[in-house]
Amino acid sequence: MTATPDLGTRNHQHASPDLLRSVFRQHAAGVAVITARGENGPVGFTATSLSSVSAQPPMLSFGISTGASSWPAVSGADHVGVHVLGEHQEELAATFARSGADRFGAPTAWREGPEGVPILDGVLAWLVCRVVARVPAGDHRIVLAEVVLGDHAGTGRPLLYHQGRFNGLRD
Repeated sequence: MTATPDLGTRNHQHASPDLLRSVFRQHAAGVAVITARGENGPVGFTATSLSSVSAQPPMLSFGISTGASSWPAVSGADHVGVHVLGEHQEELAATFARSGADRFGAPTAWREGPEGVPILDGVLAWLVCRVVARVPAGDHRIVLAEVVLGDHAGTGRPLLYHQGRFNGLRD
């Protein structure tokens, strides 16, 4: 027999976008930047939805809003770049999260990588991935991508996102 949890006298909320956002503000997440080659140049956005999906083959996923400025390029890209940011890259994360920002202008340091994917300099790790699926999920798409190559030789500690702010790890 399973005991019913005591839910107390708190004010419970029915499912809503606000409830989901509030709950996920409690969930600390690593910060990544996803990049792709677009028709008019490189595009990219900050993502906290990065997940490992499979070890064999090596595969990951991330979510992107279909209303995002990067979506048209990501929707047609064969390959994307995935960059794990360090705690020293808070401003880079903010730039790629800000609507209308010149994301690839100075001071962003980057180069064209394999498959024409924009690769950001100074990150903890980066991957070039082949897009294998774009799965509809409400107002987003979940992109499944197979790892082609990468580099994990960056140094430092990861950047985290929690309570609507970028943070570093605490000992």
